[in-house]
Parts: sequence; C-alpha cells; structure tokens
Amino acid sequence: MILLDSYTGQNHKRGAVFALGNFDGVHRGHRLLLTAAVAQARMMGVPAYVLTFEPHPRDLFQPQAAPFRLTPSAIKERLIKKCGIDDVVVCPFTSAFAQITAPDFVEKILHEKLGAAFLIAGQDFTFGHNRIGEMQKLAAWAQPHKIGVQEIALSGDGMAYSSSRIRELLTHGEVEKAAHILGRGWSMTGVVIKGAQRGRILGVPTANIQLGDYLRPKFGVYTVQANKVGESKTWRGVANVGVRPTVDGKTENLEAHLFDFNEEIYGQEWEFSLLHFLRPEQRFDSLDALKAQIAQDILAAKKL
Repeated sequence: MILLDSYTGQNHKRGAVFALGNFDGVHRGHRLLLTAAVAQARMMGVPAYVLTFEPHPRDLFQPQAAPFRLTPSAIKERLIKKCGIDDVVVCPFTSAFAQITAPDFVEKILHEKLGAAFLIAGQDFTFGHNRIGEMQKLAAWAQPHKIGVQEIALSGDGMAYSSSRIRELLTHGEVEKAAHILGRGWSMTGVVIKGAQRGRILGVPTANIQLGDYLRPKFGVYTVQANKVGESKTWRGVANVGVRPTVDGKTENLEAHLFDFNEEIYGQEWEFSLLHFLRPEQRFDSLDALKAQIAQDILAAKKL
C-alpha cells in the first residue's frame, strides 16, 4: 500500500490500469471489477493498481455516525491483493480533498499524478466535489488524455452486489444472505484481549476481541469459524456479539468459545467469521441461568 502523495514514476509505473472505488467489504461485485482490471492490465502489459480512499468519506461527512466498516483498511488491502492487484494506492480523504472538482480529479490526480492509462469502476462510482462526477462524465473528461474507461456492472445472480445491502443484512442478523453477496462469511479480525475470565469460571473459556470500527451486526449469539491470521487451520465455535448484559452491559465485543480448543492466544490476531445467527442477546437473572443457556447454544451450534 502506498499513499497518493508518495506515488512517483520511480516507485510505480506510469501508464497502469487503475480500479477506482472504496471497496468496503471487497464483495463479489468488487471482485468482478478487480478481475476485469487485472485482465485489462495483463492484456496491455502494464501493472494493475487500485485507487481507493481512506478514511471512508462517511467518516468525514458523518463523524458522529455509528461504526459501519465491513473491512478496515488493512483487511481491505489484503483481500484486494488476493485478486491479483499489484498494489493499492490510498488517497487520504480529507476536507481539502473533498473540495476538488470532478474535472480536476481526472486531470490533476488520475492523469498528471498517476499517469493512468485505463480506468475501471462500478456503474455507481461518483467522485469530485458534491459527487457530480459519474461514469459517463469520467469517460468524457478522460478522453482528451487518451485514458480508456470501462464501466462494470456490480451484479450477478439477478441481484446487485452492494456494500450497503450487506450492512443492512448484517444488522438484521441475516449473515448467510450477507455471505452470498460477499462470497464468503463476514468476519471481524482483532487482537485477542484478556477479559474478566468469567468464561473459565463457567467452564467455557472464551477469546475476546473488541469491535472497533466494524459495523455492529445484530447483537446476539452466532456460530463462528475462527483462525489465527496468517494460518489456514480453522476452528468452529459459538460467539456472543454485543455487550453481555448479564455480566457487563457496556463493553461491545465479540466473545467466542471454540470447540476442542485449549491454547493460550492472548495478544494474537484472530479472525472470526459469523456463520449462523442463533438467538438475540439477552440478560439472565443469574450466572447459573446464563451457564445453562450457553450449554444450549453450544449444542445448537454443533448441530449446525
């Protein structure tokens, strides 16, 4: 990953193909776009790059909004590069950048700064001050600079592939439908932290990660698949996502119990994919009642 200000003809080749967008979630539609960019670049004999924006524009325009990211920056880069993209160029989305007009974005950034030869984006891509730039105008403004432009339909199976639709599904606990659009189970990655160790007291040791900037899915209990980042071995388990109202009620995190697992993993980075929604989060009158429900959750998860 390289910041836009650090992009030069010495460290990155001019005349490359650029895929444009936010790519939050790197869902199936995004991967159609990235695959097309790689194919175009290979045909032209040039690198395939992504130009994306961080932080997400919503962070600038709606700073008080609830967390909504599907994929933080580092995870997004990792998923993008899995599609064969050679590098990711990050444009810092600041107040000053938001004032750049759409024609200036094409001329000063895409042409003069990046030296792009070909641009690929989704049909709903917009850019420039007040988002007046759209794909038809992009093609017109790029033509004098001899920059090719291709529009990709982010759809398939008779549906539109949309990050906003994935967010909507997750907030309703519909993780399987979200996974269909993503092309994989939606996951949260974080460093395992040391909690109050109540799980050990209840006989179900857990791994805890903070939710950070991730979208808050519907709070409740899920079946999960987990792996240490960088390793392929996975474990199944059951996790509570939320505030644990019986024992805490304030701290938002993911607390997972992994089956047939007994390793010390504090301080390690782990990824937890949500597979099925079991039940909403609820408060119990006692730890014994909570322990009994956890036992039922584990049985239900193992059946799934």
